[in-house]
Amino acid sequence: MSAVIAGLGLTDVGKVYGRRASDFAAEAVRLAVTDAGLTLGDVDGLLVSSGKSGGPDLTLAEALGLSDLALLEQVNAFGATAGAMVAAAAHAVDSGQARHVVCVFADAPLRPGVRAAGAYKRRAANGYGGHLAASGITSTTAYYALAAQRHMQTYGTTSEQLGAVAVAQRAWAADNPVAQFREPLTLDEHQASRWIVDPLHLLDCCLVSNGGAAVLVTTADRAAGLAQPPVHIWGWGQGHPGYSWERGSDFGQTTGAVQSGKAAMAMAGIAPRDVTVRQIYDCYTYTVLVTLEDYGFCGKGEGGEVAASGALGPGGALPTNTGGGQLSSYYLWGMTPLVEAVIQARGQGGARQVENNDVVLVSGNGGILQHHSTLVLSPNAKGGN
Repeated sequence: MSAVIAGLGLTDVGKVYGRRASDFAAEAVRLAVTDAGLTLGDVDGLLVSSGKSGGPDLTLAEALGLSDLALLEQVNAFGATAGAMVAAAAHAVDSGQARHVVCVFADAPLRPGVRAAGAYKRRAANGYGGHLAASGITSTTAYYALAAQRHMQTYGTTSEQLGAVAVAQRAWAADNPVAQFREPLTLDEHQASRWIVDPLHLLDCCLVSNGGAAVLVTTADRAAGLAQPPVHIWGWGQGHPGYSWERGSDFGQTTGAVQSGKAAMAMAGIAPRDVTVRQIYDCYTYTVLVTLEDYGFCGKGEGGEVAASGALGPGGALPTNTGGGQLSSYYLWGMTPLVEAVIQARGQGGARQVENNDVVLVSGNGGILQHHSTLVLSPNAKGGN
């Protein structure tokens, strides 16, 4: 494999109003192409993903004036989409199907005067969905609260341990100029934040953001003369456990990160101990803990203790979500961890740059722990130094 990420584009993110998701997408594509030192005329592949607000779609290619594309698709695996898109783009450039493929995600669920809490609210349904609604399960957060409760009951994980994840990521966000929340956060402040669904406090939950992000994938040979240092794609994988939502399932205890992580690390030829930076999908603090466990960075049920030890934050033994993640920086589905992974692999993290960026792992989690993608990235060519 010789596929690399050669371009990165990130629009303004957060409470950015007056623009459609398609507008953010078009800007992100242009930024990624310019970042690579190319022009839109060099792009012959486009993979598009949209969030909850609708758009962008395949008409983005026309809006950008792209023609004679060898690859044009919409991709959706929810929060696992970014990893899936990059894998598909890597296949395309490695096989010769396309030369330069841009993967883009954009969303604009926030509106002026409307609370962010309603942006991802699940609608009640008839039948089984009606029974869930009658029992109080009316939001995505309620499902993740069930998962977190099961982890707590099984392994003794505590709310304070979940809070340690939020505190660590806020510490990283302090040095990220695009982060929405940069002020210091204490564990006491986490514990005092209002309940959303027990056991999840407000500060256990990710942000809601408007914006867009894109990466440009090409081959190492083509990237050699481009504007940015290439980020080599060593491996990828997916996992879709298909939980049965009934007694006896592993819901809340294990995730698709087990299957996805093994596949990506096997392709990359590495083990968990070789990973030097972790960018973990963090829709909730609980998701970080269970994903770290499932990747093998600690034993099952030990994620809470690891977080409480300070290992995930600046100066810790397991630097994780070095831009602040979706909890403190911004929420663009799986593009949030991917963007920070590229920044760290390039060595462009500024004050938050980790010393050892040799192997960067990126996770994506979609649905209610139903879909997972993993990427292994590096500033070095696979098998090189």
